[in-house]
Amino acid sequence: MKKLRVAILGSGNIGTDLLIKIQRSEFLECVLFIGRNLSSPGMAKAISMGVKVSDESIRAIEKDPDAVDLVFDATSAKDAAHHWAILEKLGKIVVDMTPAKLGGLCIPAVNLDEAMKQKNVNMITCGGQASIPMAYVIGKTQKDVEYIEVVSSIASRSAGPATRLNLDEYVDTTEMGLSIFSKVKKTKAILNLNPADPCIDMQTTIFAQVDNPDMEALKKEVDIMIESIRNYVPGYSLLVSPIYENGRIVIMVKAQGLGDYLPKYAGNLDIINCAAIAVAEQYSRVQNGIN
Repeated sequence: MKKLRVAILGSGNIGTDLLIKIQRSEFLECVLFIGRNLSSPGMAKAISMGVKVSDESIRAIEKDPDAVDLVFDATSAKDAAHHWAILEKLGKIVVDMTPAKLGGLCIPAVNLDEAMKQKNVNMITCGGQASIPMAYVIGKTQKDVEYIEVVSSIASRSAGPATRLNLDEYVDTTEMGLSIFSKVKKTKAILNLNPADPCIDMQTTIFAQVDNPDMEALKKEVDIMIESIRNYVPGYSLLVSPIYENGRIVIMVKAQGLGDYLPKYAGNLDIINCAAIAVAEQYSRVQNGIN
């Protein structure tokens, strides 16, 4: 089997954690780790692992496009738009970790096969990866859902500069994903940065306004979805099984990280990284003719 050659654009926390996860994948090989500062902690980690690094940003790929099959963009929504304009012309597959909404939205447990038709796959947001699967099963099992709202709480220490810079994009992209996957027009996404010490794990609560819920069908589909997500996000779990109160369905989930590069409480970063790797590994399977 030929491993898919990948590059990581962005040497921050997300990019570095991605690198560690990729290096233990049987389907992927990181051939280039790209940032802007060779003395950053992420660059130092990559060098210590024997991975080729560059501080030339997107130019590193432009110089040698044939060395890379797929690019993870772990920068910012603004930078991702600039990068995609170049990478599209080079014919590269891009897994976008930013809320840039440039390509097809992907939740691996829901539409992984459909995502394989895209050259640019957007991983939405961390809150989207946690909440949209539950919104999807609500839309699948319930009639006349009027409104869905999701509230994610993450440790403030796990929200880096790019996350804080993209908060507006986070809300817009998460709400769009909720609406597309659940087929509910009215949605709302809220992100709370919790400064508590010790740091909290990521928790997400999903609320859905429904008049006559089918709770038996919902609970069955939620259990199936939880197990499907745990195949690629081991730290994903159900905190509160679906309940119905005051005219709304309530579900609560938790995401705890694997502790590869980031602390285990940074499940918000871990869930989107694990989802992105699930997408890249599927590309590798397709190219190798593995079902």
